[in-house]
Amino acid sequence: MTLVEEGFENTARFLIDTLGFVHEGKEGQQSRYRTGDASRGATVDVICAPGGKRGSMGVGTVHHVAWRATDDAQQALWLKHITAARSNVSPVMDRTYFHSIYFREPGGVLFEIATDNPGFAVDESADTLGTRLRLPPSMDKHRALVEAQLPPLKLPGGATVGRPARKR
Repeated sequence: MTLVEEGFENTARFLIDTLGFVHEGKEGQQSRYRTGDASRGATVDVICAPGGKRGSMGVGTVHHVAWRATDDAQQALWLKHITAARSNVSPVMDRTYFHSIYFREPGGVLFEIATDNPGFAVDESADTLGTRLRLPPSMDKHRALVEAQLPPLKLPGGATVGRPARKR
């Protein structure tokens, strides 16, 4: 993942001192930080772009970066640790399929730490996952609107699932 920011010093300090990343090196205006093993999502590149255009909501942008906590106990430790670092962090939010906390790193990027539990099989069996659109109860009142905005999916073999494609 890459963060493009006005300055990098405060973000670098936050990644290292608060989130436990290790500085791996720097090339030009880009610095690399890593945490844990070398798996996907364990590396963050920070590009310093003074005067650069700040991201805005819309197609092609990322709203936030989510990190994993294996369970509620691990997330509670992160909540306490981030709060102790004087970062403004949200209370735990129940997202039906997982629990989340949110905070901004010093450069303004929104971070989330989400739990694995209770999991996506909370309202259907594991063998039927992905066969229907499931929404959390708070979103069910918007089901028609959500379904109308979803593009059809083309399955291997050419079959289409979902609403018919719009004619152009």
